[in-house]
Amino acid sequence: MPQQSPAPQTAQPDPAHQGPAVSAEAPRPSGPAAPPAPLEETRIERAIGRGFARVTGRALAPYQTAVIRIGFAATWLFFLLREWPHRHMLYGPDGPWSLGMARQLLADNHAFSVLPWSDGRGWFEFVYLLAVVSAALLMLGWRTRTMSVLFMVGVLSLQNRSVFIGDGGDNVIHLMSMYLVLTRCGQVWSLDARRAKRAAAASGPEHDPLGVPGRDLTGVVLWAVLGLALAVAQLSGCYGLSWFGNGPFPHLGWALVFWGLWAAHGLWWAVRRYAPGEPRTVLDTLAKLAHNGALLVIMVEVCLIYATAGWYKIQGSRWQDGTAVFYPMHLDYFSPWPALSQALGDNGLMIMLITYGTVMVQVAFPFTLFNRRLKNVLLVVMICEHLSIAFLLGLPFFSLAMITADAVFLPTVFLVWFGARLSGLRGRLFSRGASPEPAGGPGGGGPEARTHGADGGHTLVG
Repeated sequence: MPQQSPAPQTAQPDPAHQGPAVSAEAPRPSGPAAPPAPLEETRIERAIGRGFARVTGRALAPYQTAVIRIGFAATWLFFLLREWPHRHMLYGPDGPWSLGMARQLLADNHAFSVLPWSDGRGWFEFVYLLAVVSAALLMLGWRTRTMSVLFMVGVLSLQNRSVFIGDGGDNVIHLMSMYLVLTRCGQVWSLDARRAKRAAAASGPEHDPLGVPGRDLTGVVLWAVLGLALAVAQLSGCYGLSWFGNGPFPHLGWALVFWGLWAAHGLWWAVRRYAPGEPRTVLDTLAKLAHNGALLVIMVEVCLIYATAGWYKIQGSRWQDGTAVFYPMHLDYFSPWPALSQALGDNGLMIMLITYGTVMVQVAFPFTLFNRRLKNVLLVVMICEHLSIAFLLGLPFFSLAMITADAVFLPTVFLVWFGARLSGLRGRLFSRGASPEPAGGPGGGGPEARTHGADGGHTLVG
């Protein structure tokens, strides 16, 4: 009987040399691969995202920019009206600074002015009247986008015509007139805001602030007339209208600036009317970004004014020994109330306190912006200081310009409260017994601070 061969024995691995067990029938993952875990934002990235959304989501500080618009326009308007009898001597053909000398100076410093375009008396009267009307309409908030440009032209034209007339307040108005062009300064307390609220009320609760604008015949005519006037001046080769030089910025001429603003106003109206959706949203975001950027520049400018003024005072010997305020109070030119100036100027302790207090407040103010309470206290002190300068030294327009510049740091709560009080007072004076409208009503011209389309309403030039 044949013997069966034994079954082959499987070699058992040595436990000492056994590697990781691998199963030939190990289950394989089925289905799509699991998505990677989302990246978690860091704290810095979240802060940057919130900051970007804040500066592009809405036009900040609507009440502060409204105060700046009203304050600077009113200051310039009152100054022009006060100097109306002397306008030919200050800026016109009868002044000691002749037009030929002004043209020579403008050719050297490349400043802008429309007065050298003609040496006729009628042209000067037109420019002066244009400056008065644009300041009044900007103060009221009628077509703020257009009036801000005309206001800037009036300020630059008159001030650059006679550079030796003016003080520090005129320099502030000079700078702020250019910054206001980029701001949405008509969101509240303006005729534009009232018109926008009435349009929203007529459209019902479903009204879209970025919706389709109306025909706006007034805006179209105003836009066309200004474009025609600019084209005539450009083709005539008027002074200062260069494309890529001698403008507000390097390699950027005034002609490019004016035509850019004119085209931007037309594009804004056309996109809001005929291009709904993303193009309208993009333009609105760019406008808000420009507004917030200009607002930041205004705030920095005010801080630089006080910081440089304070540090330069520290270097003066009269400010160091506490007698600087004594001397202007004994000048007849700066003494509208001689008896009061004499009484205050003879008090050595008061003179020393005012001198040192002025320096300390001006130097410390930029560093107090991070503390709200301390900043508000110094704001009150500086406003009182400028009021005393207006009263004691006879510099009302300088003081009004500086108080307006300080207003950019005023709390929104205070401005809303102040606007409500003024609205109630106006209602009691003009309603003839009717109940006064609230500050946010059509008569108050004060829509919500987060409005998106209240700067001039749905207009071509607003």
